[in-house]
Amino acid sequence: MGAAAAGAASAGSASASLMDSTRRQITETVAGQISAFAPQLTYPPDQAALDRLRASVGPNVLVTYGPLRSEEGEGSHLVTAALRTEVGLRHEVVTQRLTADGAPWLVIGTPIVITGLDGVRTPSGIEVYSGHDLSSVQQQTDALIRSAVLAAAMTIPLAIVLALVAAGGVLRPVRQLRDTARRLADGDLGARTAPKGVDELAQLTVTINEMAESVQRSLTVMAQMQIDARRFVADVSHELRTPLSTLTAVIEVLATMADEMEPDARESAQLAITETHRLVRLVEDLMEVSRFDAGTARLRPEEIDVGDAVRSCLRARSWSDDVEVAVPDGIRLRADRRRLDIVVANLVGNALRHGERPVRVCVSASSASVRIDVIDHGPGLSQDVLPHVFDRFYKADVARSRTPGSGLGLAIARENARAHGGDIVAGNASGGGAHFVVELPRTPEDR
Repeated sequence: MGAAAAGAASAGSASASLMDSTRRQITETVAGQISAFAPQLTYPPDQAALDRLRASVGPNVLVTYGPLRSEEGEGSHLVTAALRTEVGLRHEVVTQRLTADGAPWLVIGTPIVITGLDGVRTPSGIEVYSGHDLSSVQQQTDALIRSAVLAAAMTIPLAIVLALVAAGGVLRPVRQLRDTARRLADGDLGARTAPKGVDELAQLTVTINEMAESVQRSLTVMAQMQIDARRFVADVSHELRTPLSTLTAVIEVLATMADEMEPDARESAQLAITETHRLVRLVEDLMEVSRFDAGTARLRPEEIDVGDAVRSCLRARSWSDDVEVAVPDGIRLRADRRRLDIVVANLVGNALRHGERPVRVCVSASSASVRIDVIDHGPGLSQDVLPHVFDRFYKADVARSRTPGSGLGLAIARENARAHGGDIVAGNASGGGAHFVVELPRTPEDR
């Protein structure tokens, strides 16, 4: 488009120059013819003098002097009132371009001025108007424009092809770099772009490759550290099971003898019993987490009655008197009963430990899912705690560090819900208190 515009502008400029040059040439010729004949005129001129003057100028000429007129050809038809007025007012050569019968014309109007001996110039009253057909000049300008258009039509496609080739050479490396960046963002850390050349784009490519290499090394190290940490937790938990089983047996014997001990010894025994139970729970939770991390946790789904499962969970832990249950009859769900029990127990246990009674468990269902709401009447969850409630080992209050919980209960509950294809969301109830919502599909996903 730019080339076409430039070509059109150049052709237009050349046409205007040709027309202007023709106008000057014709004007100079007419002025010279009049100047050559002017000394032969007598004043005032008669009709014969006007006829001789007209004949000396050429065809298509109109000569006027007051009421006298001498004309030939198209002279009188081409002279407009505006042109005669302009000549009469300015007393100098005036030109006008117009179109007559579809042809372009140049009309020149000039007065004859008498110069006295004292150098004063006085209009003689004689006015000469000469018309000149510009058709040949117009043909030349049209040919010039056609040539410019033809040249543009021939060069523009070539220019476009060259521009596309040049743009492709510049943009291709950019597209390759973009594709590499997208692959890196999608997780393909092995994506690289081969640098070409020594310009800024090649240097940018080298920098991105180095960055990707550094990120890949860092993530590889981190992934290995995570694997090692999970293996360590699993191994330690497994190795602790046997000595903990022995210790638990000893603690049970100690518990039966605690009432017969002295007060100081009984207090120490109770502390040992409590801490041993806490250690056993921690090891069990760590082993459960390690199974999820290793991908070995498997569902054993069966058709269960959700109301019976919830009540059985509360009854087994002696929570029935502390928890209000609202479960419609006949809500069925295909789920792993043991893992559903863990979900409910961990949520209710958390509400009883850290909220305030009464704790409510409400169950509802739709055609696609079952929803379990666990609500307490405590102060609720603060905004800085909400994002971390499911983090492992997270405890909102430092004072809770010695509570029986391991800090893994809510994380384990969410992992079990997700193993069913569902999830758990934490929030606050409208009337106050923490509010946990469990959403489970009617049929668990295959995991």
